[in-house]
Amino acid sequence: MPTPIACLRSSIARIGWRDSVWLAVSRLLQALPAGTGSLQRYRFVAQAVAPGSLCHGRGQSIAVAPCASPQALAGRPPRPPAVLEQRLAQSALCLAAHKGAAAPLAGWLWLLRGSCLEDEVRVRYVLASRDSSWDLDVWVDPELRGGLVFARLWEEANTLLHAQGVRWSCSRISRFNAGSLAAHARLGTVSLGTATFLRWGNWQWMLASLPPYLHLSRHAGSVPELHFNTSRLPYFPSLELTCRLLKQTAKPSIKL
Repeated sequence: MPTPIACLRSSIARIGWRDSVWLAVSRLLQALPAGTGSLQRYRFVAQAVAPGSLCHGRGQSIAVAPCASPQALAGRPPRPPAVLEQRLAQSALCLAAHKGAAAPLAGWLWLLRGSCLEDEVRVRYVLASRDSSWDLDVWVDPELRGGLVFARLWEEANTLLHAQGVRWSCSRISRFNAGSLAAHARLGTVSLGTATFLRWGNWQWMLASLPPYLHLSRHAGSVPELHFNTSRLPYFPSLELTCRLLKQTAKPSIKL
């Protein structure tokens, strides 16, 4: 079993010393009785939506289609029913991947236009530009990672979003998730900002690189808003680059 020093060195190598300190604080809060406190650190990024085929005809045995029933998604991956219901109440679209008609869920990717109410902390994300969308919680069955499930999900998402006039897909990533941060960086994403949330009981403190920068929430009805504007970003879509990088990584993150 790795020693605490070995774990710390590994964490610093993956996410740097600053986020490693925050991660240690987060784990200490997790060890307290449920509901006492929590700490989350996020990075927000945008990825260009490009037209065309991502898999070039490969992976057609992997069917990707919208799924509107939370019952069909329950348990894979484990998400509280209230979280799924909240996403559907916001008109979020879940793209579900299956390797065969009767096969279990192989992966999913959620899309949401306009504003997005976060399900881990109290905050609402608002997109100022109509040519942008949110992608949430990309997940692929661990036994199928390294295959084409991830690429097929992004292929269908790109096709759907581009047809709707969307040119940027925005994501929220945990700064403690080194694999997801690296994968998004290799996909050529543009950073939109960062935010840290510390909760203790009903109180929540937010420190962000975006307005309002600082916020104190004392109850569930006090929800800050972070606004993101992609209209001024340089748009150079490259689906070939995305395809090539997806082949290299082929390791989707859990909980984007």
